[in-house]
Order: sequence, then structure tokens, then C-alpha cells
Amino acid sequence: MMKKRNLILTGISFVVLILFLIYADKNFDPYKTRILNLCAIYAVLALSMNLINGFTGLFSLGHAGFIAIGAYTTALLTMSPETKAQNFFMQPIAAPLANIQLPFPIALIVAGIISAFLAYLIGAPALRLKGDYLAIATLGFAEIIRVVINNTQSITNGALGLKGIPVTTNIWWSFGVFIVTVILMVSFVNSSFGRALKAIREDEIAAESMGINLFRNKTLAFSIGAFFAGVGGGLLANSLGTIDPTMFKFMLTFNILLIIVLGGMGSITGTVISSFIITIAGEALRFLDETITIGGYRIQGVAGTRMVVFSALLMIAVLFFSKGLMGNREFSWNGLFGFFKNIGRSKGGSQDEIA
Repeated sequence: MMKKRNLILTGISFVVLILFLIYADKNFDPYKTRILNLCAIYAVLALSMNLINGFTGLFSLGHAGFIAIGAYTTALLTMSPETKAQNFFMQPIAAPLANIQLPFPIALIVAGIISAFLAYLIGAPALRLKGDYLAIATLGFAEIIRVVINNTQSITNGALGLKGIPVTTNIWWSFGVFIVTVILMVSFVNSSFGRALKAIREDEIAAESMGINLFRNKTLAFSIGAFFAGVGGGLLANSLGTIDPTMFKFMLTFNILLIIVLGGMGSITGTVISSFIITIAGEALRFLDETITIGGYRIQGVAGTRMVVFSALLMIAVLFFSKGLMGNREFSWNGLFGFFKNIGRSKGGSQDEIA
């Protein structure tokens, strides 16, 4: 009975989400639509990193490199030959790429596959390391990828970046990929593969003694996370319309790591909630950098005030939620109803005490 109820509630929630997306697509202005797209894209990127860092327990800092690979791959595969010729005016684009133009969905899949393949090559030597050593190694690989992108003029257009990328990422694409990513992540986590990853996270020695192949499972998690990072990077590139190597510095990895730490390491629900909160809050506080008029008084804005306030709010959140908003818990209808029942019981008990 409860299972049937939960399925019905999940179906109703999905319908409500679709209706909201239809309304947003027709009524939101381009700015709000872009913020909504970024929320979904960052959720995809954060979920991909949480699979590596949160569920497997690997301290990886190379996510920006995989996002860059996905972004450049999708951009180059969806741009028209004419647009490529306009971008590559200092040095002609490499011949195989000059006339290739693929549909956006295929380009996204190719971007994910290339990122996953590169992650496999990187993971083979790097995942034998642990802790801080792994973090340094993956951060180094991410910087290598960025430097290579910055210097391969005939493939990536170097420091000039790419402009005129088709803006094909709309609400339906961003949220469609987001929903698919959530479904697949839940399936992974609840499978025997997901339980093996959690065992590795908790105690590698005990997991290995139980017959779990550490290297295979770590490499697989690293590659799957990189696949979704590549897809998310492709969505980002075709949402912004322009990319360059400076977008994929360490700060991008740090921002995504911030999302999963605030949401909860090892929590899909927390990652999704945190992605939306941080993305929207970052934009909502933008007025602090501008001149504000309060009661006839003009307060001159100072550049950077937004990030100071935003950082202070994050510090307060971390102090009150040391394990993140959700910890390692997930949303469930049974848990939600149980929460409200406990509130009702506590209120009823306090009233009885007063009487």
C-alpha cells in the first residue's frame, strides 16, 4: 500500500515539474531561463563529482579538466564549418574537424565518451594513489588538460577560445539530462556496484578482504563520473555560446566541490538541493555589487561585496550543518511523512503537559 502511494506521489511530482518547465519555457525571460539552465547543469556536474568523491571516497580535484573536454568536444562538433573558419583566423583548424557537424544529442554522447576514455587513461596510474596524493595528481592532470587546450591552436583555437557556439541548450535539454542523470545515479547507488563503492569509501582493506576489486570499481566510478562531467560540460558550452580555457581553472572544480560539501557528501538529494540554492543565491546577491538606494540614500556598491556576503552565508551554513544539508541521507516519502508525524506527536505531547 505504501509503495503504491509513493509511486503515485512520485508521478504527481514529475507531472508538477513538467508543468513548471512548460510555464517557465513560455513565461520566463532569457535571464531567468539561463539561471534555471545553470541550476540543472551544475546539478549534473555536482552529481558526477559526488559519485567519485562522495560515494567512492576518492579525493579527486580534476573535474574541471573533464568538463573542459566535454565543452570543447560538443562545441567543435556542433559548430558549422563557416563559424569554425571565422574562429580559426590565426591558424586554420585541423582538417578532420573543419567540416564535421553533428546533431547536438550525438555530440553530447561523444563528449561524454571522450571524457570517460580520458578518465580511464588518467585513472589507471592515478587511482593507485590515496588521499592528498590522489588530489594532487588529479589536479595536475586537470591543469595539463587546460594547458594543452590553451596551446593547441589548430584544434581548440588556443587562448582565443570558441565563439558562435550554437545555443542549443534550452530548459528541456538541461532538465532532461538532469532527470536522466538523477535516475541513473540512483540506480548506480542502489545496485551492487553502488554498495561496493560505499564499502570502498568506508574501509578499503575490509572491502578488498570481502572480494571487491578496488582498482576496477574505482576506475569504473572515475570513468562514469567523467562521462557525466563531459555531458555537463557540453550542456554548459552550448548554453553560454562561448568558451575559453580560463573558464576551466581550479576554481570551477572548487565551486562544484562546494556544492557537494554543502549538500552532503554521498547524498544525491543534498547535491540537487545545494546546486539550486548556490546557483540562485549567487545571482540573487549580485545587487550588492551595484549602487543601492534605501530610503532616499544611495549606497555605493563595492565590487566583490556579493562574494563576501555569499561566503559568509556559506560559512554559517557549514557551521550549522557540519555534514551538509542532508548528510548522507536521501529524500523519501516515508521519511517525509514520518517527519510530519513526529512534529504532530511532539506538539500533542507539549499540549498534554500544559494541560
